[in-house]
Amino acid sequence: MSKLVELLQNFPEINDGLFESGLKGVRLFKETKPLPRQPLIYDPGICIIAQGQKTGYLGGRTFQYDANHYLVTTVTMPFECEAFASPEKPLRGLFIDIDMAQLNDLIGRLGLELEIENHREKGLPRGIGPAVMDDDMADATARLVKCLQSEVEAEILGPGLVREILYRALCGTQAPLLYSLAMHSGTFSQVARVLKVMQDEYAGKLDVEKLAGKARMSASAFHRAFKEITSDSPMQYLKKIRLARARDLMMQENLKAYIAADKVGYESSSQFSREFKRYFGQSPAEMMREVRAA
Repeated sequence: MSKLVELLQNFPEINDGLFESGLKGVRLFKETKPLPRQPLIYDPGICIIAQGQKTGYLGGRTFQYDANHYLVTTVTMPFECEAFASPEKPLRGLFIDIDMAQLNDLIGRLGLELEIENHREKGLPRGIGPAVMDDDMADATARLVKCLQSEVEAEILGPGLVREILYRALCGTQAPLLYSLAMHSGTFSQVARVLKVMQDEYAGKLDVEKLAGKARMSASAFHRAFKEITSDSPMQYLKKIRLARARDLMMQENLKAYIAADKVGYESSSQFSREFKRYFGQSPAEMMREVRAA
């Protein structure tokens, strides 16, 4: 058993799912049963697994993240994921948000601007990918989890340890992803800004031409770059965001399906129900019955 697993076992209050730690931007998670392949959304961050395994599916590509590989996500990414866990060997880990101010400061202090310029010429990376968990990253993560056991240590030591983990990621095998996120100009940065707009305005009337205009790109260039980064077309991506937000509204606020559909921008509740079932594998009504029975 690794040191990180032992430390995470000291949080008995964690049930299956996400748990807010005492440090902003850091969440712990645990699953005691396997989860079938299903759609989900990750916001920009670093996902570190201490025990168990997850498999991600994106655009025909499969990737694994486990005790030997952490996951770096630089833009909000809808993808499909399968989790492997059991009561005897739960899936355990943590998710750390990426702080852009910290990232830019570290890049400046490390003098990585030239690396970023060189990387700019190599094309657009996917917005998500696994990195090798080396000894330095594992040690920093264990120290972060240890400090989370104390409110005082979390407040005093936690921010510095989160910064160290971000530094270790900048030294790791997915550093190019973080370089792309830090670019203040260039195609990746232009698309990333539009992705943020889509997160904020998903219920509005958005089309490729309007989004391309916000990116200051032609519609064809924007469409091509968007798909390189997310593996989805802009409209496919928007549909996934709307469906995920609607599901959250139904589950967390107990809204009727047609009300949730309207709130996320659907004009037709029947179209919403069809697309919801196609994406999640069950209708809104079936999902709510399952939630109430749980």
